[in-house]
Amino acid sequence: MDRLSAQADIRNDAIFAVMDSLRAEHRDCEIDTGVAGQWEFRMHYGSLNATLDDGGVRIRVAAQDETCLAYMKMIVAGHITGQLGTTGDLRWQGDGQDAGTPAFFREITVESSARLSPHMQRVRFSCRDLGRFAHGGLHVRLLLPPPGRQPVWPSMGADGMLLWPSGADSLTVRVYTIRALDIGDGWLDVDFVLHPGTETPAAAFAQSARAGDVIGMIGPGGGDVPETKNLLLVGDDTALPAIGRILEALAPSTCAEALVEVNGPEDRTALTEGDNITVHWLYRHGREAGCAGLLPAALRERDHAADNLYVWAGCEFADFREIRRIVRKEWGLPRDRHLVTAYWRRGTQGEAGEE
Repeated sequence: MDRLSAQADIRNDAIFAVMDSLRAEHRDCEIDTGVAGQWEFRMHYGSLNATLDDGGVRIRVAAQDETCLAYMKMIVAGHITGQLGTTGDLRWQGDGQDAGTPAFFREITVESSARLSPHMQRVRFSCRDLGRFAHGGLHVRLLLPPPGRQPVWPSMGADGMLLWPSGADSLTVRVYTIRALDIGDGWLDVDFVLHPGTETPAAAFAQSARAGDVIGMIGPGGGDVPETKNLLLVGDDTALPAIGRILEALAPSTCAEALVEVNGPEDRTALTEGDNITVHWLYRHGREAGCAGLLPAALRERDHAADNLYVWAGCEFADFREIRRIVRKEWGLPRDRHLVTAYWRRGTQGEAGEE
């Protein structure tokens, strides 16, 4: 149940094109209001209601907490900026912060860093007020400040947009999975994949991290643990943290099978075991990550006729495209029965995108 809300009145003709764009992009989330000029959307993070008249539009967003409410404001502000290049006179009234430190930001401090396997480094961070990061998504964005500089963190504008530091204070931003967290003791673990010969700022940070080092974190976001009777997990090294966390949170009534690609047996990490869990390890044996094609090949060998099957996958972009094609075109799974994500892309840094 949404308990927080904010609203904004936008009075200019250009806003109508923005609303048409927003409506087209989120058509699957639209609820028929039966009222001319009134649109309503139920989205992942909350709801949006728009009432149009001759002079403009009144937009109301609602959500269950400040983090989700801030995300809803950002969705609206992002659409306006994408269409008009600016948010113009957009100002929110109601719940949530007008400006300042985002509700979804935390400063986190390194406690320890340890090598789990030849290609995986685990960093434990200490952090206060972690409760919100235990639900609502497995992923966060880590914010790495420039070496040797005092961190300057992003802030929230009155229009709902996130304001990022620039120039010498620019941050490196990468998406990672919270592998484990303890709200009471105030710590979280993040596992970093180490790709030999590849320049990856976050992995470099993990390898050189020392107790007391400070970075930022915003989130949570992304998919949560799927609720289903039969779950098929597919992923390479980069998906191991998410697969591990999903298996730990699995309901006893769910049967899960995991297909995990790593370089070799030495890269296996401990995963939850149980009568309802089966893990198959696929080894590249020195072939370059993202080139072996082991995951799509193994997927085609699986039985996809299981009742209430849900496919979750995270991997390199080329495998992502092939896996998505298999589950959609060959298996015919509807969109609400799979989540296939490109966690990375060979030759590029940062986020690769998803479905």
